[in-house]
Amino acid sequence: MTLVIPLFRAREVTSMAEESEDTCAANKAGGVTKMQKTSDMEEREVGPWIEVKVLFFARARELTGLTDISLLMPPQSTARDCMSKLLNNFPKLEEIYNSMVLALNEEYVPESTVLRNRDELAIIPPISGG
Repeated sequence: MTLVIPLFRAREVTSMAEESEDTCAANKAGGVTKMQKTSDMEEREVGPWIEVKVLFFARARELTGLTDISLLMPPQSTARDCMSKLLNNFPKLEEIYNSMVLALNEEYVPESTVLRNRDELAIIPPISGG
């Protein structure tokens, strides 16, 4: 099961049920800018988003209860931005945060790496064996 967590809070946006089917399809495609109402009823521009698939391994999988998740992030987000979003949604990940490594599209990367649409970010906690 893949879970998608958008960057914005659900209470900040108008209900998708209120939008037309065409608007919903366009927004899901991610290439369209739309206006959404914030909690103070101001309209703001949102999108386009990038989708990043995050893979959890070993202890990270145990702490989140998931094998993977898809995050919607603004363009030019870094791996650090993605980790901040994950730590906000899964605070137990803090346990391994200082000792884990990140791999982007199967290559180790620092948190300062800029993410692109459809990237795959793996969270790899320390693993011991013998």
